[in-house]
Amino acid sequence: MSEHTRTVFLDSGDQTLTLKKFVLTVLDGPNKGQKAVFGSRAVQVGSSPEVDFAVDDPAVSRFHAQVVVDEGGYHLKDRGSKNGTWVSGVRINDVYLESEMNFTVGGTVVRFELTDEDVDIVFSGRKRLGNLIGQSMEMRRIFALVERVAPTDATVLIQGESGTGKELIAEAVHTHSHRKDKPFVVFDCSAVPRELIGSELFGHVKGAFTGATGYRKGAFEQASGGTLFLDELGELELELQPQLLRVLEKREVRPVGGNQTIKVDVRIVAATNRNLIHEVKEGNFREDLYYRFDVVRLQLPPLRDRTEDVAVLVGHFLDQISEQTGRKGLNISYKTMEKLKLHKWPGNVRELKNFVERAALLAEGDRLETRYLNYQPQQRAAAEVVDTSASFAQEAADQEIPFKEAKNRLVEDFEKTYWMKLLARTDGNVSKAARIAGVHRKSLEYILKKLDLTRDDVPG
Repeated sequence: MSEHTRTVFLDSGDQTLTLKKFVLTVLDGPNKGQKAVFGSRAVQVGSSPEVDFAVDDPAVSRFHAQVVVDEGGYHLKDRGSKNGTWVSGVRINDVYLESEMNFTVGGTVVRFELTDEDVDIVFSGRKRLGNLIGQSMEMRRIFALVERVAPTDATVLIQGESGTGKELIAEAVHTHSHRKDKPFVVFDCSAVPRELIGSELFGHVKGAFTGATGYRKGAFEQASGGTLFLDELGELELELQPQLLRVLEKREVRPVGGNQTIKVDVRIVAATNRNLIHEVKEGNFREDLYYRFDVVRLQLPPLRDRTEDVAVLVGHFLDQISEQTGRKGLNISYKTMEKLKLHKWPGNVRELKNFVERAALLAEGDRLETRYLNYQPQQRAAAEVVDTSASFAQEAADQEIPFKEAKNRLVEDFEKTYWMKLLARTDGNVSKAARIAGVHRKSLEYILKKLDLTRDDVPG
């Protein structure tokens, strides 16, 4: 155990890790002088705006490296970066850091320093919370936060990639609260036509618009007394955000076309896979609304960052398949399991579940094989043209990919193809490409980082 960390096991079965806060400082590179203090167990370093310590270095991968704290100390781990992570001239995969040690990512040199300030991180003794399963420290930390927050009425903002289980977290918050016997209403901000969102959220009165033949309750009224889960919050149209802000402030709604307000008693949980801070800076999301939601923030880790959960999840999915189909004795070899742990799982737990179901269905004997891991979500060259929306839709339907996930993959393929073609046309001139596309240069820089596109990817 490191002299800078301490683990305490509580009578409740929970575990507390005491660590010292640490500072990351850019000593050399495009962001020289950048500094940040961290008191969390895992800190991501990269060029993506979505990481904890982002640098504007073209030689740095989007998700390049991470500093992870455990009982042994402070790990520096490479995350499969293109140019590697280096310490004292040696390329590393996983190494323990000491205070005042430097490491290099791309062309950026970062110093790691410990402070004198302690911080306690609590990990739940549970390995399951509602429908959530995980034995990793990352998930048990989430479980502990949910257990602490659920009994309150605090607004919760859940962030994480598609397929990480954001709705399951929202359900767990609800079922562990005093509102558990009241409604749990899910409202997907990305799935409702723009012209109907106001009515779907706040309700409408008879005659409010063509087709409004009577009074209809909106999502807020339907959830009154319980919990309203606003999924894909980052997709909410800017013009609707002031109305939502008023509801959060006054706890009352005004149905579309109505003159009277209606009081609502509802707990709000929201989720997004967008970086809302960036959306605020770009003017796409109101700052005051963001801080209304950002009371308690839960950041869900992607499956690639908690590989110790892969085996337990596979076992759970096999048990489900056995129960549903009556097929007994399905198993998976050690070699196959190790391959699954090395897979990046861009679709996260949802993708893993789809693989297990597909492999179980196609298995000739009683053993699952990785040759059925045959759907690599859009890992095609950026310059490759998307066939057609119809053929893609057919492929997604055949693979039984959920609608939102299939749509996101199609959009990402389109974005990559569009920007590659436009950048090729402008000889890699980002400013010119941004003007043609009608977006701000900073917005395009963010898009390119999100898509992991660099000048080297532009066809000559």
